[in-house]
Amino acid sequence: MAKSEAPVIIKKYANRRLYNTGTSTYVTLEDLAAMLKSGEDFVVYDAKTGEDITRSVLTQIIFEQEGKQGQNLLPIAFLRQLIRFYGDSMQMLVPRYLESSLDMFSREQSKFRDQMTQTWGVGGFGTVEEQVRRNMEMFQRAFTMFTPFARRTDTGEAEPAAERSDKAEAQPGEIEALRRQLEDMQKRLERLSESEKDKGATS
Repeated sequence: MAKSEAPVIIKKYANRRLYNTGTSTYVTLEDLAAMLKSGEDFVVYDAKTGEDITRSVLTQIIFEQEGKQGQNLLPIAFLRQLIRFYGDSMQMLVPRYLESSLDMFSREQSKFRDQMTQTWGVGGFGTVEEQVRRNMEMFQRAFTMFTPFARRTDTGEAEPAAERSDKAEAQPGEIEALRRQLEDMQKRLERLSESEKDKGATS
């Protein structure tokens, strides 16, 4: 059966339980994540007030997924930069930029998967790492474009662009975190590649 285009209505009760009105069953955040991955959309309403609380529930799902070992999608540098935009004059532009960027990435998924397959075919992971590095640089440059003249420092004072450019290369903590994330991705890809080889040997 074809899935309905209308999103499924989920109700959240005072005891924090989530009720899927489409299947008449209680569900968990993990169930909702599985629905999204399968292409099924939903909206969440507070059962008592009728308030749309979809955003907060989606945020909880992301928090839960990020807490799982080896499933981190949001780099530390990205999270820090994102937090800096809260309360910034350019805050209203960030959601639209992120939405359009993810839409573009989703459309290009098949091409990206083909690139990964081709990389496996030649027995190397350099192309994947290079692609990840370029994507990170693209996000960083795009965020910088939002605040080209000054960025708020931790003390709340504006940081001159000249000083910021001098500091841009001196981010050892963030660079180290990104390096560890790339190494983790490579290890996971290697394990998956070995698993595929084992399957091929036993078939």
